Parts: sequence; structure tokens; C-alpha cells
Amino acid sequence: MNCRRCGSKPALGLWMLIAVADVALLAAAAGPLLVLLVVIGVAAVTAGVVGLRVMSKRATGPADVVVRRRA
Repeated sequence: MNCRRCGSKPALGLWMLIAVADVALLAAAAGPLLVLLVVIGVAAVTAGVVGLRVMSKRATGPADVVVRRRA
């Protein structure tokens, strides 16, 4: 017998192509305006998360140096 086992790489690649085609069909059915709104929403949420992470970082300044005079 010359059968491939289930879940081999060619089958996985085929399922990925089917998934991309499904997304394209859904985008065509929903309409470009709705897809654009969803993409803008995802971009806004991503920008908000990145902005919060950048703002929450503590400022790292130079350490306090104690200057002493020689006796």
C-alpha cells in the first residue's frame, strides 16, 4: 500500500490553502467595508496594547552617584 498517514505535511498544506480560501470567500460575502472596519478595529486594539506596554515601562536613568571629597 502506498498511503500517507493522516496529518502529514501535504495534507496540512492543503488545509491551510482551504482556510485562506474560506477567509477570502467570507471577505467577499461580507463586503469590503465590513472587512475594512474589522481590520481597523484590530489595528486600533493592537496599537492600544503596544502603547500601554510602552508607557508602563519604567524610565531607567543613571544610578545616584555619591561624590566624596578627598581628605
